[in-house]
Amino acid sequence: MPSFQLWAQPWWVNLLLLIPLATYFAYRRKGSNLHWRQLIIIAIFAVAFGFVEAAVVVYLRAAIGLLPGYMGTFADLRHSSLGYTQAESLTQFPQSLLTIEMYREAATMVMLMGVALLSASKASARWAAFLWVFALWDMAYYAGLWITVRWPASLTDFDVLFLIPVPWIAQVWFPLLVSLLTAVAVALSSAGSARETAAGGKAAGTGY
Repeated sequence: MPSFQLWAQPWWVNLLLLIPLATYFAYRRKGSNLHWRQLIIIAIFAVAFGFVEAAVVVYLRAAIGLLPGYMGTFADLRHSSLGYTQAESLTQFPQSLLTIEMYREAATMVMLMGVALLSASKASARWAAFLWVFALWDMAYYAGLWITVRWPASLTDFDVLFLIPVPWIAQVWFPLLVSLLTAVAVALSSAGSARETAAGGKAAGTGY
């Protein structure tokens, strides 16, 4: 099991830790203008898409020979990642697949942004929707990998978060923490929006 490492690489990836804090302070007063029904629908998409992302990674590992148990049963598959190191596997990926993977990452971001744009009409609500769908998609991705191939085996396993513009490398706890805190910040801001809407409705109901 790798030892705990505080910082991600490159250094600017660590700035992602500011996103949950910035989200909370940006929406704490006026809220995100997203309703719970919107959040639930977006969450369903995010979880499903996260599993699709995990499945793609499983297929990639099988394609380049890093998943020896995939020809057997599902039980064999779940034990096929023993000793697997995601960050070190970059050197074993053919350049052609790495290039396609970069385009796929870009396409994934376009899809997540598309969902956010369709979810709300105001720019602030769309940004909150993007943060919400991205955070849940990211957590569902790791959950999907663990369910299928039992990876990551530990929160201190290293992962390649993105390839654009250069590989982002961090231990698994890092993206999970950022995504979890971001999702909480958006949920809290939406709860604030709901309270303000309810209060506004009561005030309007008492007017003459």
